[in-house]
Amino acid sequence: MDGIHILVNMNGYTKGARNEIFALRPAPIQVMWLGYPGTSGAPFMDYIVTDSVTSPVELAAHYSEKLAYMPDTFFIGDHAQMFPHIKERIVLNTLGSTQANEIPPDNVAVINTTDFRPVLQNTDIKKIKETLMTPSSSSGQGSAAVTVSVTVAELPTTQHIETMISSGMVQTTLSNGLVLQNGLATNQLNAKAATGEEAPSQILVTTRQQYGLPSNAVIYCNFNQLYKIDPSTLGMWVQILKRVPNAVLWLLRFPAVGEKNILASAYQLGCPQGRIIFSNVAAKEEHVRRGQLADVCLDTPLCNGHTTGMDVLWAGTPMVTLAGETLASRVAASQLTCLGCPELVAKTKQEYVDIAVSLGTDKEFLRATRHRVWQARTESPLFNVRIYASNLEKLFHRMWEKQAKGEKPSHILEWPHHFRYVLGGGSSNCSVSSAAGSTTTTTSWHKKALSSK
Repeated sequence: MDGIHILVNMNGYTKGARNEIFALRPAPIQVMWLGYPGTSGAPFMDYIVTDSVTSPVELAAHYSEKLAYMPDTFFIGDHAQMFPHIKERIVLNTLGSTQANEIPPDNVAVINTTDFRPVLQNTDIKKIKETLMTPSSSSGQGSAAVTVSVTVAELPTTQHIETMISSGMVQTTLSNGLVLQNGLATNQLNAKAATGEEAPSQILVTTRQQYGLPSNAVIYCNFNQLYKIDPSTLGMWVQILKRVPNAVLWLLRFPAVGEKNILASAYQLGCPQGRIIFSNVAAKEEHVRRGQLADVCLDTPLCNGHTTGMDVLWAGTPMVTLAGETLASRVAASQLTCLGCPELVAKTKQEYVDIAVSLGTDKEFLRATRHRVWQARTESPLFNVRIYASNLEKLFHRMWEKQAKGEKPSHILEWPHHFRYVLGGGSSNCSVSSAAGSTTTTTSWHKKALSSK
């Protein structure tokens, strides 16, 4: 009745789901997309939007829907628009604490802002570059040169910042007149900035001191809800901590009641006291920004960090994952592959541990990997919503083309190279609606064929 050609299910079996609408078959094509990490198992859903890494065709039997591949990854995050102040960062360093042209740690104390001009005008800023030799393949065969660069603000002392944090002050003024805001205070000063609705305008300071993290340790992190940590995963994490003596694991009280259970189980596995540190759940902006303080994120293999994985990657922190067979256990592998870091995707539990240990014990490997992730955030398609929207529209159009020809739904696995789709009107218009809560959106387009030259 509404003329909907393609109806999109963004809820699946999560809160607010409206599957009864889809069961009535109001649209000729019905599609699962993004919001639910798995198959619907329902005969009234025709396609699931996914990709070749998340849902390899050899695992198609796990899905009731036909697979419809996006060319890069089916996952997307709007982090570049929500958190533009994390596109760049300046590392804080005390004069004389490092040797000349030595790169200080890039994740002990950093500042982020959308406007670095006050920092550049009032502080001694220098860019330090270093060329590192790292393995050129995941097998470790051969080596490649990687040039790492870090922008550093040299301060006579960081005492003002340390006092601000220890005393819970909202901001501090340095001797050069530069005003810095305590990164813990965003929620108090700007509710919209705290939730990601708008970018903070202040110069934000984020340090390990704020969260009780040791400045000289390797910080492994995981910011997922604690129910995702099964005994096998915790066992791998304890193995990693045992093999990297100066490492700690940073988790969230998510929920708080889980903290004592995780600690008790870890100690039973032989984890030394004090090697697991918990922090409270934070508002979205702080949650993403503080991810910069970790060295490596250890993903939960059974159910990956989906949005959480995007959050930590936008912070520039590498993530190690172990790909399983279900959609929920392969999303991180898709994100890392799209980012250009497939070597961080393990095939076995032992490989997962070994990759994490290598990052924790090989400083050059860690720095080179962190540099690659930091650069790839803005260069790869992973956070590019414009490319994603265009490709999703092309995919919907291909679904409708099959329908218009009288074909039954079938896997859409290949992306042709000989044509592109131009947004606009045209004779082959179709409408796409999303049944997520009460939101309905409609898109139309037409196809323009181009010869390959």
